[in-house]
Order: sequence, then C-alpha cells, then structure tokens
Amino acid sequence: MKAIMVVGTTSHAGKSLLTTAICRLLSRRGWRVAPFKGQNMALNAYVTANGGEIGYAQAVQAWASGVVPWVEMNPILLKPQGDMTSQVIVKGRSVGRVKAADYYEQFFDLGWRAIEESLQHLSTEFDMLVCEGAGSPAEINLKHRDLTNMRIAKYLNAPTILVVDIDRGGAFAHVVGTLELLEPDERDLIKGIVINKFRGQRSLLDSGIKWLEERTKKPVIGVLPYFQELFPAEDSLDLLDRKSYKTQADLNIVVIRLPRIANFTDFDPLESEPTVSVRYLSPKQDLGHPDAVIIPGTKTTIADLILLQKSGMAEAIQNYAASGGTVLGICGGYQMLGQIIADPEGIEGQAGRFQGLNLLPIRTVITGQKIARQRQVSSNFPQMGLPVNGFEIHQGRSRIEQPPDSQAFQALFDDVNLGLVDSCQSVWGTYLHGLFDNGPWRRAWLNRLRQQRGLKSLPTGVANYREQREQILDSLATEVERHLDLTPFLS
Repeated sequence: MKAIMVVGTTSHAGKSLLTTAICRLLSRRGWRVAPFKGQNMALNAYVTANGGEIGYAQAVQAWASGVVPWVEMNPILLKPQGDMTSQVIVKGRSVGRVKAADYYEQFFDLGWRAIEESLQHLSTEFDMLVCEGAGSPAEINLKHRDLTNMRIAKYLNAPTILVVDIDRGGAFAHVVGTLELLEPDERDLIKGIVINKFRGQRSLLDSGIKWLEERTKKPVIGVLPYFQELFPAEDSLDLLDRKSYKTQADLNIVVIRLPRIANFTDFDPLESEPTVSVRYLSPKQDLGHPDAVIIPGTKTTIADLILLQKSGMAEAIQNYAASGGTVLGICGGYQMLGQIIADPEGIEGQAGRFQGLNLLPIRTVITGQKIARQRQVSSNFPQMGLPVNGFEIHQGRSRIEQPPDSQAFQALFDDVNLGLVDSCQSVWGTYLHGLFDNGPWRRAWLNRLRQQRGLKSLPTGVANYREQREQILDSLATEVERHLDLTPFLS
C-alpha cells in the first residue's frame, strides 16, 4: 500500500500537526486515508467504539481523514505512571506494566507483531497511510528498540518527510545532524524537509534553505508558519507553552496541572469559548479566586492526591469550596474529591488507603480491571434532559456513601455511577471524559458560573465541539496546503 512517513528532528517539532494536516488534505483529494503511529507515549487517550484505547492525537488524525478511529491506527500506547514505569496498551487493551529498562526484552517482539498485524489490517481498508514517528529517528542509543520511526518507514518503503522546529533555534544543525546519524538506506527514504514554526520574513530564510538543500541533497518542500490554532497536545510539556490566556474574559477557570495530568484535551472546548480564560496552575502556585477550579484526570491518582495535600493545594481547594467556589473533578479528579481512595494491590504503585478531599460522598477502590467505553447519557444537571456523549477510562470503582434518603448530593446523569453534584451545584464530579465537547451542556454549566457573577447567560443552542474541530482541521489543512508541496510524495 502507499504510505507517507513523517518524522521529526526532535520531540514537539510538529509531527502530529503535519500528519493531521496531510490526512485532511489527502481526504479532500479523494484518497481513502488513515493515520498510523506504531507506538505512542501519551496520557491523552481516546476510547474507540469497541472500547479500545489509542492516543488522542491519532483519534484527531482519524477525524481529519474522515474516518472513525480504530485501535490499529495506534497499536501500542504507553501511559507513563511514574518511577520509570508505564502501562502498556497493545491493540487497545492493557497488557501490563513495565519499567523502561525492561520494555525491550518484554514487549518488543509482541509490539512489532501488533504493528505488522495492524498495518496488514489497515492495508485492506485504505488507499494511503500517513504515518507519524515519535521523538527523533536518530537516537542512536534507542534505535535498536525503536518501533515508531524508520523501522516503519523501511517496512512500508514509505517516502519520508523530516520536520524541524525552527522557532527554538538550531534548525539547520538539527536537520544535518539527524540525516548524518541515519543509516544510508534510512537516509535514502527522506524525500523532503519541512521547516516548521517559522516567524518573520520568508526572504531572510532563503539563503539558509539554499545552503541546506545543497548540503543535504534533500529538497525543502515546505516552510510552515507558527500556527496559532488550538491543536490537541500529546503530553503535558505542551501545556507549558500555553502561558497566555484571555485577560479580558468574563470567566476565569483554573485547571490544576497535576504531575501526571491525563486527557487535558477535555478542556480544549473550554479554551475555544471566547468569554472563558483557562489557566493551568501548578499545585505549588497560589489558587487565587477563579470562577471555577477543575481537578483533571491523572494516571496516578493517589500520588497526585498526596502531592496536592503536601503542597497545600488540597486545603486551598477545600477552603475555596467552603466559601462557595465551584469545583469540578473529572475521572481521577472525581476520585480525589471523595472520602477515601484505596489501592489494596498497589496497582498504581503505592498500596494503602488514602484520605481524599472529602467534598463528595464516594469511596474508591483501584482495581486491576480497567473500564474503557464510550457513553451516551442524559443530564440531570445543570439542565435536565441534555444529551451528553463521552467516554470512560478508569481503573477505580467508586461507591456512593450518602444515606439513601439524603438529597445533599444527586446524580449528575441518568447513570448515577458516572458522577455526582451537590445541592448547591458547587461541587461536581464525573468519570466522563469529553464532557465539555457537548456544546449545550458546556454552555449550561458556564451559565451557572455567569449567574454567580451577575452576567447575562449565553445561548445554549450551540453545536458540539466536533463541528468546531472540523472547522479547525479544515483551516489547518488549507493553511498548510499554501506552504507545502506534496507532489513528490504522491507520484
């Protein structure tokens, strides 16, 4: 089958963005196209229709391709959980935990088989694959265990794009050094260079491009500007780049930046709201007086809970809630809002029972069996009867401890197991990821905050975020097409 490979000189060079744009461009041209990333390390995950986990970036790339996400598009997902260990997801299912030093011995052969099987399956359904690498293909100490970069390109005999981030400096050295460290047969597969995140006057770059092409004998097929569109990040390092936020917004919402924050793509729809400022706050920073505080999902709920308690952030959130502030916990954040989290088997690494923030009447036990599934439910709050779609990914089981006749806390949805809200609608907790993607529910929740500020309510008859995401993907592809020549890769 035909394939295009995208590798980068470094992490965060722009591989995911370029892969996504190419998927949309080829889909527009009539190709039956699918994304592929052999192995991804990320805590942002998506649950497919059959309950399998893949990297969220590959789900976005599937949507850019105009197809539904499949587990074969990301057959290996590594979810770091501290102490140099990761949970290993193979073809959508957890197969265990492993230390970095033991991964090659325990999972390399299994991983490559999963990659081969996935590529064979995709080849029966699609005309073209757009494959994304990871990190750099020139990490010579890791190449023997690399399941993602040039091993895939060689297997598919795929013409490969090398993308470099010029914004951070050293782009020419990165390109030359990367090519020098590739094997001759790998270097031969590099058919073009893309310079990404360029700011300034293009003519000032022309002499550098000429030198680079003469030095490497590789054409520069594109110079992409520094795109400002909100694009789903793969890991929490990307959050450090989100330093600016809307200073004139009506509402200020704080998301606690937990050390193992997971699925922070949940908050992209909030960031897209013109009247909302979203700020990611370290547990060591002052909480201040925002309009709402969100405790997000995490891969290590107990460890991050302990850190909140030691840093003083847990007490700050409790005091904030006691003063009438709005707190929302999602997944691991929901578990933290409860009374007790128990991990009797040490599945997260630290066995024992731990006190939560005691803001919701739930007790959670971490178990070995993960729940991963898509959900379609109906809301009870903040407005009755709103349809809500999302997905669950969690290993904890939470039991409600509220007396049967108490009305202090009520079910957030028509399935009580998905979350609770207190009678004042100040403390919210849910297992549902993708909650804010639901436009009417998101606006209804924001209107609760606006009412507290004496602000006029926003219209709730708005589209879900997926429609806005489509517009973002279209505008991204259109802009990339202006600066990228794919002709050599499609002949």
